[in-house]
Amino acid sequence: MQENLWQAVLGEIEVSVSRASFITWFKGSQLLQNNSTSIIIGVPNVFIKQQLERKYLDLITTTLAKNGQKPKHIEFKIHASAVTPKKDDAEETAISWPKTTKSTPSTNSPPSNSLKHNYRQGINERYTFENFIVGSGNELAYAACQAVAQTVGTKYNPLFLYGGAGIGKTHLIQAVGNAVVANNPGAHVVYISTEQFVQEFLDAIRYKKNTDFAGYYRSADVLIVDDIQFIAGKEKTQQEFFHTFNALHQANKQIIISSDKPPHDIPTLEERLRSRFAWGMSIDMQNPDFETRCAIVLTKAHTHNIELPPPVVEFLANLVQTNIRELEGALNQLLAFCEMRGLAPDLTLATGLLGGNKTRPKHLNAKQVIERTAKHFQISIEDIMGPKRDKDIVVPRQVAMYMLRSELHLSFPKIARELGRKDHTTAIHSVEKIEKEVAFDADIREAIVDIKERLYA
Repeated sequence: MQENLWQAVLGEIEVSVSRASFITWFKGSQLLQNNSTSIIIGVPNVFIKQQLERKYLDLITTTLAKNGQKPKHIEFKIHASAVTPKKDDAEETAISWPKTTKSTPSTNSPPSNSLKHNYRQGINERYTFENFIVGSGNELAYAACQAVAQTVGTKYNPLFLYGGAGIGKTHLIQAVGNAVVANNPGAHVVYISTEQFVQEFLDAIRYKKNTDFAGYYRSADVLIVDDIQFIAGKEKTQQEFFHTFNALHQANKQIIISSDKPPHDIPTLEERLRSRFAWGMSIDMQNPDFETRCAIVLTKAHTHNIELPPPVVEFLANLVQTNIRELEGALNQLLAFCEMRGLAPDLTLATGLLGGNKTRPKHLNAKQVIERTAKHFQISIEDIMGPKRDKDIVVPRQVAMYMLRSELHLSFPKIARELGRKDHTTAIHSVEKIEKEVAFDADIREAIVDIKERLYA
């Protein structure tokens, strides 16, 4: 759980300093030791150590305190596994076409004088078939993905998975990529979110690198695109993706796509793309059933070397019924709370911390959630939806975004629009930040509980 604590601290620091400062001084750090009297933070080199001691010690101390940690002594130690950020990471204008992700080696050489995209995430090596929990709602998708991994480009091409948020689509499609690389280390596997694809396409136009952009994606052996619904309404991007799709399909390269809805329900999607998405196999992934949710809880707890009592497992499985991410978040919150206080998880503690399984009333809408959040923090609706960045306004705004996600299950673009934001990455960051803080910040946790109680009263 040390990693969870430090990630929560870094998440708060990231919004307190400039992007360049965060990448230069904080990105490569890690929490090495945490006990009742001292905290040791690992850093890559002596230069970063000196800067953190001289310039950022007060910020780190304050942020640790907000996350329930008040050590008497904070020490910075040069640690071999801490990673020094690359120069390009600190340059917001640097953009390049990497030849592959870390987990997807390739023999393809990137074009010279090419753009760099340091925000591309690549395939997560933790997403494998072995740690994917199979149930009645996803067994067909699981079988199809395994078949694709064994017969790349020849069976179910394209493979189109769709379903609600947090049910395992991303895990499953990335598991295909990891399996392909395991079977063929030289394969060029590209995983990209649609948001990143759109941004890279815009950069290619801006810097006149259209040929590099097209070459990178059309040289893939396997192209995995997540959340394709976000391509809707973007005519030029759809045209480029259409040509990329055609080039790969005609070369018998594998295409895997995920979406929150089937192709025929994606609004403003070009008909020629819609028909191509339906060429191979489209699979509806359903919400996990009770037994699958119990298995997920047990598996995730086991990765933390924790044995949960059956009543706690069943409580969590009943608490969150539609979103695996939220289910895992509830489990992490419970485990973090227990570890920090030296307690063993039991049903009484879980119920007290996470509350009962309340059903959202049908009349509840985004406006009510935002108004109730603003009222709890005693700020105006205009402030919470306005441009101000004062901390006493930013935190309520982040809580409101978290509530819209957790209670109404709105998409991140929809959350951003409800709060008057143009960029939905702000919503993603805010939700993730509050999810982390709930485990460590009693004030945030109490605020969320109070807002929920008044919403459901």
